This record gives sequence, C-alpha cells and structure tokens, in this order.
Amino acid sequence: MEYRRCGRSGLDLPVLSLGLWQNFGRTGQEETQRALVRHAFDNGMTHFDLADNYGPPPGAAEELFGRILRTDLSGRRDEIVVATKAGYEMWPGHYGTGGSRKHMLASLDASLRRLGLDYVDIFYSHRTDPSTPIEETMGALETAVQQGKALYAGVSSYSAERTSRAVEALPIPLLVHQASYSMLNRWIEDGLLDVLAGAGAGCIGFSPLAQGLLTDRYLDGVPAGSRAARPGPLNPDRYLTPANRERVGALNKLAAQRDQTLAQMALSWALRDPRMTSVVVGASSVDQLDDSLRCLDAAEFTSEELAEIDRYATDGDIDIWSGWRLSE
Repeated sequence: MEYRRCGRSGLDLPVLSLGLWQNFGRTGQEETQRALVRHAFDNGMTHFDLADNYGPPPGAAEELFGRILRTDLSGRRDEIVVATKAGYEMWPGHYGTGGSRKHMLASLDASLRRLGLDYVDIFYSHRTDPSTPIEETMGALETAVQQGKALYAGVSSYSAERTSRAVEALPIPLLVHQASYSMLNRWIEDGLLDVLAGAGAGCIGFSPLAQGLLTDRYLDGVPAGSRAARPGPLNPDRYLTPANRERVGALNKLAAQRDQTLAQMALSWALRDPRMTSVVVGASSVDQLDDSLRCLDAAEFTSEELAEIDRYATDGDIDIWSGWRLSE
C-alpha cells in the first residue's frame, strides 16, 4: 500500500480507503462485511470512511463497524483511521439535520456511542447548510477537536468558494475535503484542488467509479441484481445514457491496452494528481476489493495515454451531490 501525506498535516493516509456507505448495515451479509474489513486492513487500507447516515438503515454502518473494532480488529485502534460525518437528516424534529452546533455535536456523540469509541480521527461537515452561518458549523468542528472527540476536522461536497470560507472560519487547520471525483465527474479540477493546496488541506475522492459506471458491469446494459437495477442513486435513465455508455466503452478499451480493468484504470487515474491524498472505494465481496487493490500495480500514465483518456473522460451529468455545493 502506498501512503500519502494529507495536506500539510502530520497524517499519512493510504491511497485506497474503504468506504462503508453502501453494502454495510443490516443487510444479512455481516460475515461478508467483516471479511471485507479484515481484508482491507490486512492489505494496508487502514482508513475507514463512515458517516452517521450510512447503512441501511442510517446508523447501522457505524454500529457494525463498532462491533468489528471490538472483535476482528481488537487491539488495532491505534493502527487505523476512523472517519465519520454529520449534516444529513438523522432523527425527527427540528434539530435532526443541518449544520447547526446543536445538530453537529449531538450527532457526533451519537456516532461515538454507535462506534463504541471515545474519539474519531476525522469528523466532517457532510454537506453545506445554507440556513446556518458557516462560522457556526466550523465552530462545532473546532469544539469536537477541543473536546478530544475528534483529532482532525474536514468538510465534504463544499464548492471551491465555500471551502475558502470554511478555511477562513475554522479556527484550526482544515485537514481534508472529501469530494466526488471520477473520469465522468471532474468538477474538483475547476478550482477546488487549488484552494486545498493553498490551504494545506488534502483531498479524498469518493465515488471514483461513478457509482459503478466505470466498471465493465454496464457495458451491455443493466444486469439483473446490479445497483442500477435496484432503487437508489444510480438512476439508469439519467446516468446510463447512450453518450455515457459510449464514453465508458471507449475508456474500457483504453484500460485493456494498459492491461487493467476499467475499474482499476479509473482508480489509477483518480490518483494521478499528487494533490489527491486518497480515494474511497466500496466493495460487496473480497474478490471485488482485490480487483481494486490491483490498481496499485499499474504503470504510470504516459502523456499520450492521458491525452487519449481526456477525449472520453468528460462530464456525464452524474454528480448527485452538486446541489449541496453552494458558492456563497
């Protein structure tokens, strides 16, 4: 496993992090989920990315990971980085969502109870909240660190302008920004990476496989049982358009020329910029996780390969988080 320094902090993170957004929770697959976490750890994926609303249902991923920490990873707490987030709706009533101090700190306390931990390594503001002053949200992150309930503060899905304001409002250094990033969703290249480099913060890309589009799974349509065939964020009518399928088919051929699967090339490509600290990958099986890990064996891209990829690595209108990126 390769590790990279996260911005100008003292924290190194593996270039591949395990995300527990989907496929974790009360799905009846706990043994598979435990095997995935063990396999990730054994292969150097020591950063585990969670949020309070991950499941299904919300909160279940933290509960499951807490059990794994107490059993499979017992005694390993100081060898891993645990991240969680708050900001989306978690409980009924006026205070169950948003970026207020009330919600952020209550949500963190609930996450710590579910995880069975005294602290998390990284605590994120999961989304922007236009109804709350950014100074209040950033102040809540500072309080979490001051109280010893988090070691570092981060934000997720903030625009470049909003990130600049967060850096100014946060009394402590911003460690990292977690943003959607893939060959079909390149918005962070339009200013955000420059803002983060100037602030000394790292960047972690999530959804580097574009919700599964950047794999060979959808080259010939929507197979039964796939994520696109189930209700959820991967809406085939919106994302599996003829234009996107044409892009993906061309990228798949380029990956084959590099002796990679399309998924492996997509991960290698997302890490080509040294400003990228890590990318978050998900998996539903150990074999799928192994396929992702093999991206670490790839040769560096040549300038000719990158130029050819750029012909097809264009916006595919798949960014379901863009509505949260407020510029003011």
